[in-house]
Order: sequence, then structure tokens, then C-alpha cells
Amino acid sequence: VFTLSGFLTVATDFDIGLSTKCVVIPKEMHMCHKIGYSEMRLPNLMGHTSMAEVILKSTTWQHLAHTDCHPHVRTFLCSLFAPICLDTFIHPCRSMCVAVRKSCAPVLACHGHAWPDSLDCNRFPGDEDMCLASLTKEYKYLHKVLPKPACQACPAVEEFFTYKRVLEVFCDNNFAVKVKLSKKRTGFDHQEYNTECQVEFIIQGSLLPYETQSMIQQWLLINENCTERLTPTHRPMMYLLVGNIEEGTILVNQAYHWQRKDSQLSLATQKWRYHKCL
Repeated sequence: VFTLSGFLTVATDFDIGLSTKCVVIPKEMHMCHKIGYSEMRLPNLMGHTSMAEVILKSTTWQHLAHTDCHPHVRTFLCSLFAPICLDTFIHPCRSMCVAVRKSCAPVLACHGHAWPDSLDCNRFPGDEDMCLASLTKEYKYLHKVLPKPACQACPAVEEFFTYKRVLEVFCDNNFAVKVKLSKKRTGFDHQEYNTECQVEFIIQGSLLPYETQSMIQQWLLINENCTERLTPTHRPMMYLLVGNIEEGTILVNQAYHWQRKDSQLSLATQKWRYHKCL
């Protein structure tokens, strides 16, 4: 028995024969970089026979990987699209597939896609075979489990408001994050974004500012239809996103367009420190 980044369980070898070759994981497959190995088998476990096909078919999954919808989503996808170059193919375990599907299928649904038949979890081996096993239980003990962004309707963007009204909204919510959003110029059909986040306030237990920033960035990735509406051009746009964290879910309830000429949001965030909610 050998190990691969702690994911392998004991198993039976699956002979890949002599029809495959080792190739370097292409730079276009961002999701499969820095995962512990740099070469992959071709054809892969999805039946893709050329690198052009691998790049084309994996591109649609890069976005899901970037949402971090499950701790092992990249491991799962890369084991299929870019399997490690060993003497045997190492499939993901059925349990890993089920765990990733449970967390990530709602994200796909948010984008209008169902979990595909090509990733039917029944096609993968049980944990008693040699396969990549999910360490979800151990992960929960070793890592802080953060609230998950919800798939939701895009909140209306407020353009006209007073600082007093904004303070009332702050009182009804438990975080406010200033976000600078812009579209990336890419050669692919799907859209990518640059996001810069600055936490203005958070009153939710032990959450830290950088954790809140990360969750807002995930929210923008998952709710891509909303992110697209917030960035009508390639020109950077500034917003204040205000929301709540309830029962392990992060919800954005209000969006304010933060314009330089308008000092009401700056005033509201300054006065918040001394503001007493009714």
C-alpha cells in the first residue's frame, strides 16, 4: 500500500495497460496545479484522448473548483481529468464522490446545471478498494468549518440612501464588506472576476475578517448571475455588501453602490463604531 497526500485507502490494482502516456498538466488547467503532482495520464479517466479535449472539457469545471464548495472538490475533479502518473489508475472512492456531490451539486444547480451522468457516483469503487478517500470527518476536526454561502436571488442595488438609513440596515445584519469587482479578460467563454474585499464590520461570533472576505468571494463565485449584474462593464465597480450569517449559511441581503462622489457610505461606516441600535 502506498499513499497520495493522505487520500488513499487500501485496494486492488487496476491495470492501465500500455495505451496511456505521462504528460505535464497544462497551464490552462489551473485547478490541477499545486495538488502534489505535475504529470498526468492521457487518456484520462473521463475518456479524453487528446490534451486539447482535456483542456476544453475541464474548463467548465474550473469555476466549480474555485468555489471551494467541498474541501476535496479539486482532488476529486483532478483525479478524473488529470489522474496522477502512476503504474495504476487511482479512481476517487464512491464516498468521496457522494461527499463532493452533496456539497457541490447545489452550486451547479445555482448556475442552472444538474449533476452530470458522467460523474455518477455509482461508477466509482467502494472504500474497500484502492481509491482516493474523503477525509471529511478528519477535516472537520483539523479545520474550522466556516458558514457556506447560499445560492440566492440577487439583492437590489441601492443607489440613493442616507447614512442614517444605512445604519438601520447595519443594525439588522451582522456583517458589511466593501467589495471592488471587475471582470477579467480571458480567452474562454466563461466569465472570471477580480475581487478585492475589505471587511467594514462583523459581529458574528469568532469569525475573523479574512474568513469573512473568503466567504464573500465564494458567495460572488456561487452567485455568478448576481456578480455579472454587478459588473456590467470591465470597469471596476465598488459595492458594500451587507448580510447575515444564520445556521451555517451566509446570506447577502443588501448591496450599495459605493461611489466616490457619495460620502454617505463612508459616513455610515465611521459612525457605526459609536452607533447604538434601537
